Amino acid sequence: MFEKVILIDKNDNPIGEMEKLEAHQKALLHRAVSVFIFNSNHKLLIQKRAPIKYHSPGLWTNTACTHPFPNESNEAAIIRRLKEEMGITLSHVTEIFHFIYNEQLENGLTEHEFDHVFIGFSDELPVLNHDEVSDFDYVAINDILEQVKISPQNYTVWFKKIFERVANESSIYTKI
Repeated sequence: MFEKVILIDKNDNPIGEMEKLEAHQKALLHRAVSVFIFNSNHKLLIQKRAPIKYHSPGLWTNTACTHPFPNESNEAAIIRRLKEEMGITLSHVTEIFHFIYNEQLENGLTEHEFDHVFIGFSDELPVLNHDEVSDFDYVAINDILEQVKISPQNYTVWFKKIFERVANESSIYTKI
């Protein structure tokens, strides 16, 4: 069965559904969710995408991201995907902002997403799903900012768009 995404208008109102790969091929705006999980040392858990991913393989990115299924809430999608990709069980995450971006990827694909960005807290060590994730690291915010400047090619396009805003969120630790 093919995974479907929720097609939306610029105000995040659903207007239809489409198979995920087709939505990326046609560059249609669809709903996405991203999560940034911090540990008790205020370090961000990042993941390296598996080399078999159909886009952005082998690149570092935020803790998890996905597309909500039709009739699935954004929070439920993030909680589901954290378990699927990282083996982490959380009962709650907090949305901190959302934004729209439209970026060309390799293989004729485009990320045109209305991305809801969440944060959460966990000291649970990841148990990786190697079909999704090849590695992980806990990194201080300032170290990631420096690494992205030095080697931007090592990070996903959406991570580079989101991370600086997450890092500048002044009250981030009071929300998690």
